[in-house]
Amino acid sequence: GQLAEAGGGLARPGVSLRLSCTASGFSFGTTAIICGRQRPGRTELEWVSWIYSDGRETYYTDAMNGRFTTYRDNNKNTLYPQLDDLRSEDAGLYYCIRGGNVFGTRGQGTQVVVSS
Repeated sequence: GQLAEAGGGLARPGVSLRLSCTASGFSFGTTAIICGRQRPGRTELEWVSWIYSDGRETYYTDAMNGRFTTYRDNNKNTLYPQLDDLRSEDAGLYYCIRGGNVFGTRGQGTQVVVSS
């Protein structure tokens, strides 16, 4: 199965940016999904969020102070991570991951650049 992230790009500080992760080849509706982030110049993948298969339970990193949320549409096999009030420190390569931790199967990622 695969995950394909999209929606990244160049955005100004303070705006919101909605990403997407479209799944194929596995049962998305029964799979919890993690979002991870690789910051510029770093090799480690940070855990950012977790959403249960039906979307009713979510957990987020405290580091983003409530500015990162996720919504999933299981009818469309798609997860929608959203970043609000963008800051320079939000820049990075964002991934959707299945498999229970950040070392699971992920897509190619989508790059977020924050600049005025």
